[in-house]
Amino acid sequence: MQNYFLPLILTLCAGMSTLLGGFITFFVKRDNLKALSVGLGFSAGVMIYISLNELMAESPQMLSAIYNPTIGKALAFAGFFLGIIIAVLIDYFIPDHIESDFLTGSKKCRQRKQIRRAGLITALAVTLHNFPEGMATFLVSSQDLRLGIPVALAIAIHNIPEGIAIALPIFHATGKKRLAILYSFLSGISEPVGGLIGVLLLKTIMPPQAVGIMTAAVAGIMVYLSFDTLLPLAREYGENHHVIIGIVSGMLIMGFGLIFL
Repeated sequence: MQNYFLPLILTLCAGMSTLLGGFITFFVKRDNLKALSVGLGFSAGVMIYISLNELMAESPQMLSAIYNPTIGKALAFAGFFLGIIIAVLIDYFIPDHIESDFLTGSKKCRQRKQIRRAGLITALAVTLHNFPEGMATFLVSSQDLRLGIPVALAIAIHNIPEGIAIALPIFHATGKKRLAILYSFLSGISEPVGGLIGVLLLKTIMPPQAVGIMTAAVAGIMVYLSFDTLLPLAREYGENHHVIIGIVSGMLIMGFGLIFL
């Protein structure tokens, strides 16, 4: 369990950034969130770089220790697209209800019942989406803490606007800051719960070859998350060049970090 302590702490910190987003709701307006556009682009750049350059390199190596190199590469390839399929299915059955209207106080959402319902649906959707994110953060961190730290940071940045999207409609509907913060907290805590599930899987039923396949699947999930959620949301906050600056910065810093760490 000592080997799992730091990965669980990283997963907890990544999840609790949702709570930070809940607090930011009451102090920051959208006009002041241009930096978040760069931050989300940075998050996507980190996740894409790690997924394609590191995880998809490590997965075949893990599997080649059990199978021959050709089968190892094939299983890694299959695992990557399995991760994308898992992410697509989650989005299909549990749509991610994070709309820009919630972040801007749109006139379309003035009725309190509708706003409160939107906040509750968003909280539920984000909570269910956080489970695989927590497992991904934990799995990567438990295999290589050097990779786990930037993954946790990337997911933490990604979780901040989720906290905003949860807390803002709840606060507008009820006028209660504490209730809005509570919903953000409950959503964020699901991420370390996903990490705990990862611990149980590794300690009980997950065979060595499954770790290699799961590593590739995590890469697929993170790539999908970057293109489907992070980058479109980044454009909601800023211009295209803000997003590009964030992506390139994330890849550049991640690359230098992996070289010198």
